[in-house]
This record gives sequence, structure tokens and C-alpha cells, in this order.
Amino acid sequence: MRKWVIFLLVLLPATYTAGSAYKVAWGFFGHKLITEMAIYTLPADLMPFFKANKGIIVSKSVQPDQRRYVNPDEGPRHYIDLDLYEDIDSIPRFWPEAVSRYGEDTLQARGVGPWHTYFTFRNLVKAMSQKDGDKIIRIAADLSHYVADANVPLHTTSNYNGQLSNQVGIHSFWESRIPELFARDFDFWVGQAEYTMYPLSYIWDHVLYANSLTDSLFGLEYSLTNETGQHRKYVYEARSKKQVKVASKSFSRAYLNQFPFLEQQMQRSVKMIGDLWFTAWIEAGQPDLASIKDLPKVEEEPEVTPEKLVPAREHEY
Repeated sequence: MRKWVIFLLVLLPATYTAGSAYKVAWGFFGHKLITEMAIYTLPADLMPFFKANKGIIVSKSVQPDQRRYVNPDEGPRHYIDLDLYEDIDSIPRFWPEAVSRYGEDTLQARGVGPWHTYFTFRNLVKAMSQKDGDKIIRIAADLSHYVADANVPLHTTSNYNGQLSNQVGIHSFWESRIPELFARDFDFWVGQAEYTMYPLSYIWDHVLYANSLTDSLFGLEYSLTNETGQHRKYVYEARSKKQVKVASKSFSRAYLNQFPFLEQQMQRSVKMIGDLWFTAWIEAGQPDLASIKDLPKVEEEPEVTPEKLVPAREHEY
């Protein structure tokens, strides 16, 4: 398994570039890695379809981030600012109740990640029950993306990039720089996918757990920065023929050693994706997906350029 992961990392180059104004959660590299690993959690009756279409599912797993740059409705689907609610435990888990209490405009402004993840899961159930191969591939990839985002602590707070605590840049450091440097050492063997009886609660449980890590995440970065000093915290590396400022390997290693939850959250993402794919298949009546023919091929990923960007809040950065 470890050798296989190393091989995969060679095929999936990291996209992290410090200083760039437009970055994505976990990075394209991280989302693709997590999605591919999730496929290998599936049981024998379900894995053949996903394995046969692995290339396009993995490729499409980054499309929600690409849509975020051209669709103003996409951004709020990737996060929820739990700290903007007076009592997290009292937030209605069901969307109609949440709308009744807060209004849809307020919910959209604070992020709708958990709810939209569940909507995507229900759409996958429908696509599987209809044996619509194209929709299954597209929605399964979307669900993978939203689930991975749900496990990122920085997607659960309004201080998403440390801009409120003088720690600007922590988002890309946490989600892109560290995985880029050390993901080849992570253990992604998380066991086989399992059926979950209450998918909506399952999603919320993961979001709330991710949120519980935020204080430690920020606190460690702050203390390590003071201990290390700015001059040793950063280095310059060549990226796309430019010298860019990134966290040093030694600083990143020190952070990871004291905060192993980053690896854990990637592992939880892998397992959760597999669980929800499998649960959707069970709820769809366990259709024979391997019999579906004429499926789409891997598509060229569209280039995102600044002139295509929607002038909206960049939640991640």
C-alpha cells in the first residue's frame, strides 16, 4: 500500500503555490489522492464500477472547486462558519428547519456545507437507482469533494485563513503545503467502507469534530511561529518559473509532528467517502452498476484564469 501511494503521488503533482490569490481546499492534489484512496475501501460488489471509471471520477473530484470560480452559488457549499452561531448544538440538522429558523440568506452567507453534502448524497442514491452512469460518476465525484472539505477544520470557521488572528496563510499551509511534503508517509489504509444508517447525522458528526480541532490548529501554529521566528519559518522555492514564499520543510514537519490530526482528517475523509458511496448504493437497492456501458472518458480539466473568476468572497483564501 505504501509503495502504491508513493507511485500515485508521482502521478498527481501538487498544485500548492504560496502567494497565489486563488487556491483550493486540500489542493487539487489532495482531493484527487483522497478520492482515489476511497475507491479502494469499497466492497467487491461495488468496486468494479468505481475502479473501471477511476480516472474520470478522480479527475472530476476537483470540479466543485473549479465551478466555485465561475458560479457564485458554489462557494457556500464548501464550508460552514459555525462560530457565527450562538449555539452550535441548536443548529437544525434538517434544511427546512434551518431555513425556518435563520432564513436562507443567512444560511448561505454562513455556508451550507453539511446540508449540501447531504443533498449530493441523496442525488447519488437517485442516480444509482436509475443506473445513470454519467450522473453516478459526476455526483460521486462531487460528493467526494464536499466530504473531504467537511473534514477540514478551517472550513468550519469564519477565521478560515487566520485573517482574524494574524495568521494569514494558514489555510494553504495546512491543506496544501504539509500534504505536498509528507502525504507519501501517511497511512491511507482505513478499512472497508461500511453502511451508515443516518447519513445526515454522520455528516454533521464529522463537521462538528473537525470544528473541535480549530483551537489546537491555530494555537500550535502561533506557538511554533513564535518559537521558530519568521526568518526560519519560510523559504523560497521555484514554482512555475517563479520564486514563491512557502513554509519551510522543518517548520512544516514540526507542526505535523505535534498535530497529527491533519493525517487523521485525510484518513477520515477517505473512510467517510467510501461509507457514503456504499450507503448510497445500498439505499438505491444495490443495482448492478458493472453492467452500465458507454460511460464518459476522462475529460481535460478546464483552465481557470483570473478573468473567469466570480467577484465573490474567497472563503478559503
